[in-house]
Amino acid sequence: MNRCSWVGSEQIYIDYHDTEWGVPEYDSRALWEKLILDGFQAGLSWITILKKRDAFRAAFEGFDPAVIAGWGEQDVQRLLANPGIIRHRGKIEATIGNAQAYLAQAEAMPFADRMWAYVGGAPVVGGYATQADVPTQSDLSARIAKDLKKAGYKFCGPTIVYAWMEACGLFNNHTTGCFRYSGDA
Repeated sequence: MNRCSWVGSEQIYIDYHDTEWGVPEYDSRALWEKLILDGFQAGLSWITILKKRDAFRAAFEGFDPAVIAGWGEQDVQRLLANPGIIRHRGKIEATIGNAQAYLAQAEAMPFADRMWAYVGGAPVVGGYATQADVPTQSDLSARIAKDLKKAGYKFCGPTIVYAWMEACGLFNNHTTGCFRYSGDA
């Protein structure tokens, strides 16, 4: 079975690729969780985040923005002491601020509706033959990153947003030889 070349041989990565990566996600909270995890991934490998994802979910109360938005310094200290997650003060504090931004925007439009509107409600099919052909950012990811930052988000630059869009299926960037690729959007 042919897969995207980035997958490697670890079962957790194979399972992630085969069942989750690139599958269109339309749930606002799940999209937000994945954006936060992509922010924590900055400077690290994605497999590190995958291996810690359950610990992240426990530490961050299931990534419930309504809960996280009310957190303060005591919660930051609790998370900094948690060896199961990435203990980076800036990323933890950004998550709290991102929860506040998420809630502020949710009043006007659900996060999923806002994000999927950028791609017209359907995945953009990349059609790349090799992983080397796949960009790490685009004009669209730069625009979304700029809009998110304007709304108060942090740790969501164009590269993070591009990777997040791939993971959440807004971009179908399975390479054309991958069994998960479909030219249909």
